[in-house]
Amino acid sequence: MDPQKETPKESKTEHLIADRREGIGACGWILVSFSFLLVLITFPISIWMCMKVIREYERAVVFRLGLILSKKAKGPGIILILPCTDTFIKVDLRTVTCNIPPQEILTKDAVTTQIDGVLYYRIHSAVSAVANVTDVHTATFLLAQATLRNVLGTQTLAQLLAGREEIAHSIQAILDSATEQWGIKVARVEIRDVRIPVAMQRAMGAEAEAARETRAKVVAAAGEMNASKALKQASMVLAESPAGLQLRYLQTLSDLAAENNSTIIFPLPINMLVSLGQKSKGG
Repeated sequence: MDPQKETPKESKTEHLIADRREGIGACGWILVSFSFLLVLITFPISIWMCMKVIREYERAVVFRLGLILSKKAKGPGIILILPCTDTFIKVDLRTVTCNIPPQEILTKDAVTTQIDGVLYYRIHSAVSAVANVTDVHTATFLLAQATLRNVLGTQTLAQLLAGREEIAHSIQAILDSATEQWGIKVARVEIRDVRIPVAMQRAMGAEAEAARETRAKVVAAAGEMNASKALKQASMVLAESPAGLQLRYLQTLSDLAAENNSTIIFPLPINMLVSLGQKSKGG
């Protein structure tokens, strides 16, 4: 592999971690040789001091005389270190859940809100997490708070309520880019709760109720118009058939009797109504 074609992550790690090309020097090699000799003299008792067990979800960053021994963390399993000259730091690679406390944010349309969220991240480079930042978990937590405030401050309240998923993806991308040099991989960001003032809640409720009433009136008016058109067509059909009008009259009487049995109905023949109408026209 061409050494000039390095990945961006490797180049950033090499740039931020101290250069180890000079080595530990002559004095360092003397101390390491003395430590190794001490292990051989006190063997096998010293082997228990040299053997360290690293769990499956952990990695060990080994320092020899203050310098990182390797660009790649060791583990899992058993690792060997030299007493007096070697030290190591364990790094947990499991996903960490971070609760972002409620942040008071002024939205783009000047509405004060309180928003909290959840951040999920893990360490993918133990060497970068140890060498490039003092406390990687605190740094990630504080950066998540600041990013949440900065991103949500550019959104209106309507955009915030309707586009939570898109905003969460945007925050995740910003955090993932910023924490890459720390060896952090942001897995997920969730906006958990959005709290707005009580007065604003009442105003939004009144607005939603008015909108629903407007839609209900429009639907009712459309129904009345369709019903009037259907009645007009029905009247035209019944006008062409007097027998059909009488059958409809009898069906209406049957429906009224079924709905309320205590109602007394006195049917009046349709023919009588027709004859009365003709006499009135003739008079």
